[in-house]
Amino acid sequence: MHSNILDKFKDFKKSIVFEPFIFIEISSQNLKLISKDKVFKSYSISSSKHGIGMQLNSNKTPIGGHIVSEKIGGGEKINTIFKVRVPTHVSESNLYDANADTITSRILWLEGLEEGFNKGGNLDSKNRYIYIHGTTHEDEIVTPTSNGCIRMKNIDVVELFEFVKLNTFVYIE
Repeated sequence: MHSNILDKFKDFKKSIVFEPFIFIEISSQNLKLISKDKVFKSYSISSSKHGIGMQLNSNKTPIGGHIVSEKIGGGEKINTIFKVRVPTHVSESNLYDANADTITSRILWLEGLEEGFNKGGNLDSKNRYIYIHGTTHEDEIVTPTSNGCIRMKNIDVVELFEFVKLNTFVYIE
């Protein structure tokens, strides 16, 4: 099913973790955790309200091959709010700005793998701070409403965080 995608990235110099890997379908607003070509877990997500794209400051969700370059928030309470990737020890119930694109619970920071496409220069997913993360806007999941990241329900991102390792392969289609 996804073997064509995986084959394209097998020869990358980084040690990429392919078992399991994350497959994100923007069209269905769905994230799948796949192992041995079978869907192990499936989660609803919210991608960018601005569509797909790789350009810096576009607020669009990048596509293509990525890895989880950093895992942030392990051990923090669910709904913990992060500012600049640092836990504030403020929970969603104490939220002071209900309209903000608040990052909560866990962060999986993505790094693009495709030079000139989602890596390098003004197209670099990591330099654009593209994450998979929890949100205070769980009611908007399955609707594209983020500013480029992949939003998930807090309980789901906490679970996903435990399943994946650093350098886990992520493909966004």
